[in-house]
Amino acid sequence: MSRIGPSELDDRLSSDNAFVLDVRPAAHYREDHIEGSYNVPVYDDLRRGDTESLDSHLAEIPDDQAVVTVCKAGIVARKATARLDERGYEATTLTGGFTGWRQYRERTILYRVASLLRRFVP
Repeated sequence: MSRIGPSELDDRLSSDNAFVLDVRPAAHYREDHIEGSYNVPVYDDLRRGDTESLDSHLAEIPDDQAVVTVCKAGIVARKATARLDERGYEATTLTGGFTGWRQYRERTILYRVASLLRRFVP
């Protein structure tokens, strides 16, 4: 099963080369999510092992684009990736899930701020 890290996802998003499928509950998605991602709130079903619940949403997921599945930590999203693979999609899981993505973005932003400060503050 394929996995990618946050920096690779960032590159794919910059080139508009990924459909990000967030399987977390809708309330968590509304709180914060990866910009441009699409929410299919089947997290609880997948956690219980019900991968068929994802099937009712297949029409919402493009089959001509790489799909990156996301949950909180990346564990439940792997079940979505496996199901999508079974259904013929090119799917991969975001390592570390949304938590890893948020940490990556925070580090990236802090790095950019620090770089700017070094340029302007002696």
